[in-house]
Amino acid sequence: MKQVVQNYKSGELAVLDVPVPGCKPGGVLVRSAYSLISTGTELMKVSEAGMSMLGKARSRPDQVAKVMQSVATNGVPATYRKVMGKLDSYTPLGYSLCGVVEQVGTGIDDVAVGDLVACAGNEHALHAELNWVPKNLYARVPDGLAPRHAAFGTVGSIALQGVRRGESQLGDVALVIGLGLIGQLVVQLLSASGVRVVGVDPDPVRCELAERLGAAACGDPASAAVEAAVAELTGGHGVDQVYLAAGGGSNQPVELAARLCRDRGRVVDIGKCRLDLPWNAYYEKELDVRFSRSYGPGRYDPEYELEGRDYPIGYVRWTERRNLACFLDLLALGRVDVEPLVSHVADFDDAVETYQRLKDGDLKAVAVLFRYSGPDEHTAEAEAPAVAVPAVRRNGGVSTTARAAKAPVRLAFVGAGNYATSMLLPHLAQRDGVELSTVVTTTALSAANAKRKFGFAEATTNLDAVLGDPSIDAVFVVTRHSSHAELTQRALLAGKTVFVEKPLALTEDELAGVLAAVEKSGNDRLQVGFNRRFAPLLQEARKRFGARTGPASLRYLVNAGRLAHGSWYLQQGTEGSRFAGEGGHFIDTASWLLGADPVSVYAVATSGNEGSGDIQVVLRYPDGSTATISYVTTGPAGFPKETLDLVADGHALRLDDFVRASVFLDGTVGRKRWVSSRLPKARDKGQAAELAAFIKAVRTGGPMPVPLESLVATTAATLAVRAGLAGGAPVTLARAR
Repeated sequence: MKQVVQNYKSGELAVLDVPVPGCKPGGVLVRSAYSLISTGTELMKVSEAGMSMLGKARSRPDQVAKVMQSVATNGVPATYRKVMGKLDSYTPLGYSLCGVVEQVGTGIDDVAVGDLVACAGNEHALHAELNWVPKNLYARVPDGLAPRHAAFGTVGSIALQGVRRGESQLGDVALVIGLGLIGQLVVQLLSASGVRVVGVDPDPVRCELAERLGAAACGDPASAAVEAAVAELTGGHGVDQVYLAAGGGSNQPVELAARLCRDRGRVVDIGKCRLDLPWNAYYEKELDVRFSRSYGPGRYDPEYELEGRDYPIGYVRWTERRNLACFLDLLALGRVDVEPLVSHVADFDDAVETYQRLKDGDLKAVAVLFRYSGPDEHTAEAEAPAVAVPAVRRNGGVSTTARAAKAPVRLAFVGAGNYATSMLLPHLAQRDGVELSTVVTTTALSAANAKRKFGFAEATTNLDAVLGDPSIDAVFVVTRHSSHAELTQRALLAGKTVFVEKPLALTEDELAGVLAAVEKSGNDRLQVGFNRRFAPLLQEARKRFGARTGPASLRYLVNAGRLAHGSWYLQQGTEGSRFAGEGGHFIDTASWLLGADPVSVYAVATSGNEGSGDIQVVLRYPDGSTATISYVTTGPAGFPKETLDLVADGHALRLDDFVRASVFLDGTVGRKRWVSSRLPKARDKGQAAELAAFIKAVRTGGPMPVPLESLVATTAATLAVRAGLAGGAPVTLARAR
């Protein structure tokens, strides 16, 4: 196997072939998926290795003291040989990783082969393809947590132990000095605990990152802004705790801590910084100075770490292992987000080059991950995981014969919320040849209101009666997202033509259930409310753009905006994420413009998850075309909601929020061959045309406006965004056969 090592005498870094460690009793053999470079601790070690012997001595006075003791005991020659022998040997690097259990040692019964675990320890969680890890230095990774995020477990435990040492309480104000990897995690942990945080770092980029992740204010240690923020948040009393997460030889952090801490506050040292405490300042405030020792109780105790002897929870609530498991749970619950901290992901084979770039300053990073190759299901993210696009199978059986020319199309609506009453029913209520037969809602009053306003013949809360009524031709499903798939299945099985608002499904299982209903009933008469492809302005622009001969690049910016407090879109546990709910609109539009379904999806989010923050989705198509969808919630309210650009073959198409469209042909600079615009109040996103096409298909028995295969592909691509965000790698959309 391969392992990253360093010669402390020469400073040489290498990836060596070394024997696979044995699986000893009391531990497990773990194959690495991701390991994390500590840009603080490890880079300090790498930098020290490059120093002269005098520089090494100055940087490690503790080791010099040991050498002097050895000289006194063993003499100079013996000590020299011992020291040189130790320096001139390879030492390992790394202490935080996530991987898959490959072998279980005797005495281990809490994990099994194939389980995903996070591992800790500078002797056991090394940058190596395989590691033997004792019981108290690993923890099982919660379901759904990405391996690249679980690799932060050890450094997260260090930050968590530091926060525990500060004994913060709800409503406290804390100062975090140093916004590197540990400092950023401390900021998030404190914020999740209800503590208001002020951050300090000379790097403005790190300050901005900390503010995005929860800090109330951040700034340079020399700026007046930091002191002003502390004064404002504390009423002039000073912060309750200071967390020292900085390194280096400056004494500025401890001096700043004394100045901004309140009387009898606490100062917690987490990093390795200079600690020449100004006596008067600390004495007069009677400051409580505490040290946080690594991952928590158990660290440096061989009986705990190597022999697996746990401390009783009644006496030691938070041990190393319990801290590790707690941090993983916080990640899985979304209380802490490590994705914004990932500056770079490097293949393990490029480890030496990566360390050198970090050391030279070419790579500016908060956190860097090594990615290991491997076919295991847990590490498949490194090899482009696949999401199946279910095949559409029809058994035949539902008649699609044309209706009598003068017979009205009788419609039933399931749901009569804001979208149905503002964007769909107004177009249908006045349409010739359409009869609004029945409206079904869960509350009687909303059904009565819809009946009165739009002229439904009947209003009911009994869905079964509607599905069993042979006179109803089509059913509109316009309910909340979580019910779409189930209601669509029931309507299809009842033989109805179905119009379901997006999304068709929130999970792969729901999508499979819809297609099972199609196969069982033979009824494929289904339309999803992807209306933008029907917008007249976009239809005309596409026509004038013409056919393509080469691949295209498409950019779609969606300024979705912030949701109002209390919006049901925020109920992600039941209604799915916001992108899962409406992202299909934009994927469908892109696929329609490019004339194909996507073959892969790559997604990243500013928050690291699909539930909040800005999302970037890159779709790849069979002919090499790409579409980038930027779904942002942080834009200004006055900015257009949707702007789209399509470029191919020297031609360009631009759509400005369905108000203005432009087409440039032949690559001629400055020559607009076609420009069309509408009044803002006349913005048309295609609902009327979509409904007309749907009603025509119902009346004539002709093909549905959008092929079912396309609806399924768009839904699968939308669902794949979640997998892409979790795995951090492109997701292949594999067509089932």
